[in-house]
Amino acid sequence: MEQAVSAPQNPLERRLALSIERVALDKEMESWLKQKGRSAKIPGFRPGKTPLSVLRQQFGKEARHEALSRALQAAFGARAAEERLNIAGMPRIEADDSASSGTHLAFQAVFEVFPEIALGDLSGVTIERPVLEVTEAEVDKALEMLRRQRVRYHAVESGAAKEDRVVVDFFGSKNGEPFPGGEAKDYPFVLGRGMMLPAFEAAVEGMRAGEEKEFDLTFPEDYFSKEMAGQKVAFKVHVKQVTTPSLPEVDAEFARALGIEDGDLVKMRAEVEGNLRREVKKRIEARVQTQVMDALLKVHSIPVPYVLVDAEIRRLMESARQDLAARGMSAQTPMLQPAWFAERAKTRVTLGLIVAEIVKTEKLEASRDQVKALIEEMAETYEKPEEVAAWYQADAERLSSIEALVVERNVAQWVLSRAKVTDAPVAFEELMKSASANAAA
Repeated sequence: MEQAVSAPQNPLERRLALSIERVALDKEMESWLKQKGRSAKIPGFRPGKTPLSVLRQQFGKEARHEALSRALQAAFGARAAEERLNIAGMPRIEADDSASSGTHLAFQAVFEVFPEIALGDLSGVTIERPVLEVTEAEVDKALEMLRRQRVRYHAVESGAAKEDRVVVDFFGSKNGEPFPGGEAKDYPFVLGRGMMLPAFEAAVEGMRAGEEKEFDLTFPEDYFSKEMAGQKVAFKVHVKQVTTPSLPEVDAEFARALGIEDGDLVKMRAEVEGNLRREVKKRIEARVQTQVMDALLKVHSIPVPYVLVDAEIRRLMESARQDLAARGMSAQTPMLQPAWFAERAKTRVTLGLIVAEIVKTEKLEASRDQVKALIEEMAETYEKPEEVAAWYQADAERLSSIEALVVERNVAQWVLSRAKVTDAPVAFEELMKSASANAAA
């Protein structure tokens, strides 16, 4: 069973003494039993006519549990309001037998509170804003990327080379035992793209379809799984298919594949340039946003409620399980360890609390005009932007995601207005490259 990651000292933990009057508890139990008796089917009695003594015999434990839960909830809510506590998560209730009496039951509520956050000084923080001018050369590079996205592969009998696509079965073991993420069937990847660890790709390079190989591999010291970082493992690989790429020509057919119905290459370049400018803007914003979040972490040092971190760990683990399952590694997913996700979860919770405080203090909530403008911005890349805009507006969850993006932008602008911002030219390839995470092997 997964255990929550915790620490021995928790500056956000609080305790409240709760007292429940026995007479009031008995009355609540009686009220619950009478309500239950209206619909309860007891042999020998009509619904609503069952004596209270029989109901107490049948449902006494359930009645006490429900009555006590309600009483504790009400008592805790009253005490928390009285103390003006900003509570994170649900309390843990502990019986306090030493303080109980003939008239009252005593309990201790153990819980966490949200930290108090004082906004930090950002004047000493420097943020580099990437700068890239979109020229004809960048359009050519974008077209080349689009060609690669439409690559077709055909099988070859030669050994696998860089840019070839291979399909493999692999099995990894550490000291003779399998490890999480170390096994997959029919797993495809392109050599030289960094989809697998360099040593794994080096071992596969040169292999032909049908060949098998065994080799040792040492995981990098900075591998995301701390349990596997720096560890030496053994792999068995069976190459099932080797295919080589063939790129399409930039012609009328290619233009039509990009949505230019008449195949006009001039229109195609104009369309690509417009999309490229929007993509460049988005990626620059993402780079800046990352630095903004790093800056917020730098100037704020706050404790975080473990209950929120634990919840985020569970969310990240579930996401990892789904990802591994999609990659054919579902058999190993129960072996995921909460500790692997603890640092990332804590960072995400910390940032969430800091951002929430900034939004509240500086009144940076998303306005209707901002939400509308962002929806229009996102919809303009589609053939029928008005339909896309209506699609966003029609669903509360989709609209909420847009509002969250607006808030992120507002916070970023707030940070940028207080930090030192310098423009830094960036190469097209550097900006456009995707951050591809290494696979488990």
